[in-house]
Amino acid sequence: MGVLRLELPTDPRWVNIVEKNIEEILTDHAWCEQKAATNAITIITNNSEHQDLVQDLLALAKEEIDHFEQVHNIIIKRGLKLGRERKDDYVNELYLYMKKNGNGSRVSSLVERLLFSAMIEARSCERFKVLSENIKDEELSVFYRDLMESEAGHYTTFITYARKYGTGIDVEKRWREWIEFEASVIANYGKNETIHG
Repeated sequence: MGVLRLELPTDPRWVNIVEKNIEEILTDHAWCEQKAATNAITIITNNSEHQDLVQDLLALAKEEIDHFEQVHNIIIKRGLKLGRERKDDYVNELYLYMKKNGNGSRVSSLVERLLFSAMIEARSCERFKVLSENIKDEELSVFYRDLMESEAGHYTTFITYARKYGTGIDVEKRWREWIEFEASVIANYGKNETIHG
């Protein structure tokens, strides 16, 4: 799937499910942005010695919070309510895979966290593309097209730092393994009105 290298594309019919409950997709999306910001801060906290990574992930975290605010503003504008935070089973499966595959070293932990992050950004980017091309709501179509570009940039940031700081690790091999694993996971999703559902 182009630059993102995802193996399994989202069925565009997923958008039909999304359109039946816009409040739910917007709520889920808002919390995805919050979690993405928190993830960036966690990486910074655990790897503060890498000044360039800290600076770039601070900018990324700010952008994710800005996206959260944008989604929240759409919710308010439409007279909807931001629901409670949702559990994201897709992300939880990727998280368990990340934890299982680190070798305990700081370098391995950083690379695995960056690849985990890149994978989520890649799938989110792909989902936003599908939404932008298939949703009938023109405002949301434009909104998701804009966010798609941002998510692609975040994906690139995480992959770039995994390659830069992955000394002694075959990052390309690990990324191929991540892509293969993610395809097996996402095959079970696409039936709910959530970003990764």
